[in-house]
Amino acid sequence: MTGKLTLGRAHGQCLLREMLRIRHFEAKCAELYQAQKIRGFLHLYDGQEAVAVGVMQALDERDAVVSTYRDHGHALARGVGMGPIMAEMFGKAEGCSRGRGGSMHLFDRTTRFLGGNAIVGGGLPLAVGTALADRQLRPGAVTACFFGEGAAGEGEFHESLNLAALWNLPVLFICENNLYAMGVPLDLAEAETEVFRKAAGYGIPAEQVDGMNPVAVELAVRRAVEAIRAGEGPRFLECRTYRFRAHSMFDAQQYRTKEEVERWKQRDPIPRLREWLIEAHLMSEAELAGIEADIQAEIAAAVTFAEAGTLEPLTDLERFVTMDAEPQ
Repeated sequence: MTGKLTLGRAHGQCLLREMLRIRHFEAKCAELYQAQKIRGFLHLYDGQEAVAVGVMQALDERDAVVSTYRDHGHALARGVGMGPIMAEMFGKAEGCSRGRGGSMHLFDRTTRFLGGNAIVGGGLPLAVGTALADRQLRPGAVTACFFGEGAAGEGEFHESLNLAALWNLPVLFICENNLYAMGVPLDLAEAETEVFRKAAGYGIPAEQVDGMNPVAVELAVRRAVEAIRAGEGPRFLECRTYRFRAHSMFDAQQYRTKEEVERWKQRDPIPRLREWLIEAHLMSEAELAGIEADIQAEIAAAVTFAEAGTLEPLTDLERFVTMDAEPQ
């Protein structure tokens, strides 16, 4: 698991803790959705935790993060509070987007988490614009932009890569390739199934990394971020990963077999890292139990916070909304 990174006790346990936080949070969200306490669309991140956690380890406070509609894991790994995230899922005014965004539109200014996006590929041009602004206002800042492999078929994918390369912008493009764009297998949608190769057409250095290994992801992101901060222009990473749950809670998941899902679960990053840490004597069973207990307490507190939250009053319905002038 270590590669060229010295994985000590503190860092190894941090990676595991952050992945477990996401996994358990998502399980609770699924439970609350079935109880109809969370409404609307819900896209869970189970299986892809190594990508979010590995990426965030290599970023710092000045950097910006642009996400997708599968954004809970990204937000948690970035440091957005679990309470405000859960309150947002409940549609409460105490949510990180004031209850107006819901599951797909988490936002937090303090951590520069610039929002999930319900539009496939919609975050790509936003990331380019953020990087352009940061080059002027926050020298050295990097914009990390997450998207799925399905976005590689969108025009804005190509437009964004072109402008980032043309203007030498500090953007890190991160493709979370989970092999299915909703229910369409990658090889039925893309002639080139190794998405990172598409970056070559714009002269952007790119690489493919094991998205089921948080250390491999972190190492790749650190290399990319170092180059970007040095003024070498954008970089592109394709993280090969897999979602263990359906595309969304409404998905019957008839496009893939249970056997395929089970094969990928054998590569689950959480038990792999957990077992490695224990075998390497970097974590004890007692320490693991303590981590699990802390996470469950954090989730319980987040649910309590969300349930105690308030709904936005009707008097604020037009707040933050630009209205057209009334006709004369």
